[in-house]
Amino acid sequence: MAMKRPEGERQPGIHWGKFTTRIPGIHVDFSLPEIIQGGLMTTATAGVVAGLTMKYFQVPFEVAWAVVLIQLFWVWVVPTVIFGEPYAPGWITPALPLVMTFLGAFAPGVQAIQAMMAVTVCVSAIFLFFAVTGLSKRFFQWVPVELRAAIIFGGAIAAFTTEFGRLDKLPITLPIVWAVVFLLMFSVWYTKARKNSKLLNLLGSMALLVGFLVAAVVGTLSGEITFDIKMGWHIPQIGAYIKAVSPFSIGWPGLDVYLKAFPLAVMVYIFVFGDLILGDTLLAQAGKVRRDEKIEVDTTRSHVILFVRNIGHLLTGGPFIPLHGPIWTGVHVFLTERYKSGRNNMDSFYTGLFNWYWPAFILVFLVPVVTFMKPLLAVALSITLILTGFACAYVAISMVKTPAAQGYAFFVGMVIAKFGPAWGLGVGIALYVLLLVQKVESPLPTPVTQLVTVLDPQES
Repeated sequence: MAMKRPEGERQPGIHWGKFTTRIPGIHVDFSLPEIIQGGLMTTATAGVVAGLTMKYFQVPFEVAWAVVLIQLFWVWVVPTVIFGEPYAPGWITPALPLVMTFLGAFAPGVQAIQAMMAVTVCVSAIFLFFAVTGLSKRFFQWVPVELRAAIIFGGAIAAFTTEFGRLDKLPITLPIVWAVVFLLMFSVWYTKARKNSKLLNLLGSMALLVGFLVAAVVGTLSGEITFDIKMGWHIPQIGAYIKAVSPFSIGWPGLDVYLKAFPLAVMVYIFVFGDLILGDTLLAQAGKVRRDEKIEVDTTRSHVILFVRNIGHLLTGGPFIPLHGPIWTGVHVFLTERYKSGRNNMDSFYTGLFNWYWPAFILVFLVPVVTFMKPLLAVALSITLILTGFACAYVAISMVKTPAAQGYAFFVGMVIAKFGPAWGLGVGIALYVLLLVQKVESPLPTPVTQLVTVLDPQES
């Protein structure tokens, strides 16, 4: 039994400065519903990074699988266990299509690895700068809403372009999987039907996992996917992986690569701030229902933790393509809803945060899991990107209302997706001055708070 929390107080833990370390089983109880769902979905989602690593870093699967274990430490142990951050941590998934487009301009292997190093260093530096200065909100208000929409449009266009180009490899499996996931996550009639059906609601809340299972069945029947399931234990080749991608093994990028990466890093930060707003909003809503626990949010603390996660991963395990972000939005939404149902169902919000992630540490060592995931990595990445594109598209559309603003956002988004972040920012700023500079903006439009990292593969 974990330590009992006094009514209306913070969950027990080891407090040090702005941070609180909590140990599972001592400061936080175990919870079976989160253990079952979270373990499967976290492992399946984490496997996407192995596929990205194979594609851009030219690392074989047996070595690439080690990134799954490394990222679990930086995604969950650091922010949740050690620092006590009250968000369901995840990737900066909306930015993933733009990052992939950026990496596509470099030769796979050392060049791409060093390009990702540059992006990581620039993003981490931005986090540190805003942690020290506290200027994050002011910066976000300085960026015109039309330019924010254009950046998000760029992510949507890059995602769709990538995935439509992949259709020739899995022409039957991918369209069917996309249709199933779209149905479970975005269908108007299905959304209404799941309110009255526990089964439909369960399927909708596990859309990513359902997509994987559909891909396994359809891919096998169509002959596009074959499995070779084996038994036993798999020991991730962490040493070989670090040697292949660490800056201390292959060297750091040159100044020119950092200059190319910085515009992308600015775009990435805009996505991150939207995630922070959304995470705080969901916790505030939950706090109105659950007055038995005090959950403290701190933007400065979040920036410090994001800096530590990203630069720490780079220095210990090489660059991390999805980058570490504040929330896995779909899981954060799911856990806050469970939390609002009462203390009997979820004693503390940290109960959900702890139990969703830790089972994956066991599953990544199981050969049946590893061999099942291997042929599905391309499908997992495809689901992630197609959902990212879909969600980015509807969020961006909702942010701009006038014909001039809509045309501007779409055009600049095309430039970003086609020519890269540097050209995108340059054209975006110039065209904004030319077309829209006299427009009076509201400082923080509501649609931005909907920056659903549904985008997260993580977003089922």
